[in-house]
Amino acid sequence: MALPLIQQHLAADMATVDRVIRERLHSEVALVSQVADYIISAGGKRLRPALVVLSSRAHGVIDARVHELAAIIEFIHTATLLHDDVVDESALRRGRETANAAFGNAPAVLVGDFLYSRAFQMMVSIGSMRVMEVLADATNIIAEGEVLQLMNCNDPDIDEAAYLRVIRYKTAKLFEASTRLGAVLGGADAAREAAMAAYGMHLGTAFQLVDDILDYSGDPSSTGKNVGDDLAEGKPTLPLIHVIRHGDAREAALVRQAIEEGGCADVEAVLAAIRRTGALDYARGVAEAELGLARTALEALEPSPDREVLLSLTVFAADRDH
Repeated sequence: MALPLIQQHLAADMATVDRVIRERLHSEVALVSQVADYIISAGGKRLRPALVVLSSRAHGVIDARVHELAAIIEFIHTATLLHDDVVDESALRRGRETANAAFGNAPAVLVGDFLYSRAFQMMVSIGSMRVMEVLADATNIIAEGEVLQLMNCNDPDIDEAAYLRVIRYKTAKLFEASTRLGAVLGGADAAREAAMAAYGMHLGTAFQLVDDILDYSGDPSSTGKNVGDDLAEGKPTLPLIHVIRHGDAREAALVRQAIEEGGCADVEAVLAAIRRTGALDYARGVAEAELGLARTALEALEPSPDREVLLSLTVFAADRDH
């Protein structure tokens, strides 16, 4: 099932989620509303809130709590993007200026704080300590992942295990929370809840792996990023780790230096090393293994149209170009 069909399947619910997002974005402080609206209106796939809806529907729940939780997840995600772009000194996201480039670092950080705190205000309205626990734990682990990534930047000695740990904390944790929440709302037992969390975690890990592949192979008009942006920031992602581990001495030294120094001066030589060592194919194989585990986790769900869409997302994750 292609992304347009997935979006069509969820159109009514996601329209409601978007309405909730707009309503909850309101602030009496004009700059807060302006910056928040700028980043939210940039669009994106809204994948994480869609996962809340799909998981909830697969457990027989679709009510106002679902749409509220989906909006909460989007606010937490958006807050991380605002802070991430400041830390990375990014100027472009989804093909347009980042909020920090458009408004400055201070407004971007402070509006990110607003979105985090607004999300926690909204959590209270759900009236579930378990929901609060899931989201509080996820937010804390995401913050740890951000710090881990910062520590790993410009370090060419980061290995695959350390790289995957950052992904699981920084990216996959919110996917995991999104799919777990549907099981929580549906009153699922511990085994079902764990299966849904595993699906989200493996799907989120694969999504980030594919993002890291696209950083060296994607079309900037589709990805909204320039080729080699991760290299410019000195991020030791899996394609680079693979070259260091399996390239010849010259290639390994080249990539190590590129990670240590950042910048894109040697991007063409690095791309050539990535191609020669099959680094993108290797990374894609790791992503496919994660998606296989995600599909296995979904065996805990009874057959339904929503389960089929969750399965189809594992195909989209592998095949996407943005």
